[in-house]
Amino acid sequence: METEIYHADTVKEAAKKIQAGQLISFPTETVYGLGADATNETAVKQVYLAKGRPSDNPLIVHVADIKTVEKYAQPLSAKTRLLMKTFWPGPLTIILKLKPNAFSKSVTGGLATAAFRNPRNEVTLDLIRQAGVPIVGPSANTSGKPSPTEAKHVYHDLQGKIAGILDDGPTQIGVESTVIDMSGDVPSILRPGAVSEEKLTEIIGTVQSDHHKVGKDEVPKAPGMKYKHYAPNAQVLIVQDGQWQDALNWAAKQTGPVGVMTTKKVKTANQLPENGEWFSLGDDIHSASHNLFAGLRHFDTESSVAYILAQGFDKIGLGEAYMNRLEKSAGQQYFQTPNK
Repeated sequence: METEIYHADTVKEAAKKIQAGQLISFPTETVYGLGADATNETAVKQVYLAKGRPSDNPLIVHVADIKTVEKYAQPLSAKTRLLMKTFWPGPLTIILKLKPNAFSKSVTGGLATAAFRNPRNEVTLDLIRQAGVPIVGPSANTSGKPSPTEAKHVYHDLQGKIAGILDDGPTQIGVESTVIDMSGDVPSILRPGAVSEEKLTEIIGTVQSDHHKVGKDEVPKAPGMKYKHYAPNAQVLIVQDGQWQDALNWAAKQTGPVGVMTTKKVKTANQLPENGEWFSLGDDIHSASHNLFAGLRHFDTESSVAYILAQGFDKIGLGEAYMNRLEKSAGQQYFQTPNK
């Protein structure tokens, strides 16, 4: 299969591919998604095959308006409508109870709920409208690998496996959407993102965070709760403030090149060893979140490092989302300062 590249002026052709049951990668403000007609079970199953994704990992349904959500979900609560009014279009995914037989088990993982999102990207909203159907959209990468923030990342992973990629340039945020579960008695954050707990609390009051480890036989309600995610080929080690000189001294003793992902400030304050390969995370947590997956992919495709030293941030605001992804990419491994 030849993977075509589409742009804003060829959205109509991409939408026809969706209608025909084929797969099209699409841009959002967070990462690129892998789209298929959510009402076509055969097409949805192709998403799992293309990604190598476990079949009990539910998919997010992308919509162009709230009216579409109302067609499939049970009546929306006042708090849910308030969230949609405040944060949609935007990087917030909302889990809702479904009407009977609303979607196939391929979309829901067999659950009575589904996750909905109205992305903040005009090209993709146009794609959904022209396709005339809601579109499932997990990240458009090989399952377990860093999420794609540029069309070239999608092409690297999925060329020949999907019909096309709708290219709208690099994404703005760089980490996936916040996921909030509104199907229970108390709103619960299942995945942190750019819409922080503080922002959600301001709008709807008390919310809780659910970071429990999903059991072997348990179906996760949201992506990223059960399986290995975001991992490059190299071992990532998270470096905390005050550890950088020790970490770089350790890197200098390694026999091969070592990747180093930091802000410009950290690089300026420390001397990289000769075998250190630096990838800039920019100036702050916002640029770091934007560049995180691109950096991990850089060392996967353009280098041969065995280790990547990556800068940690405080788990506050966007820092919580950044660290959630970074800890998963590192397998929770932090750099340990050697005993002196």
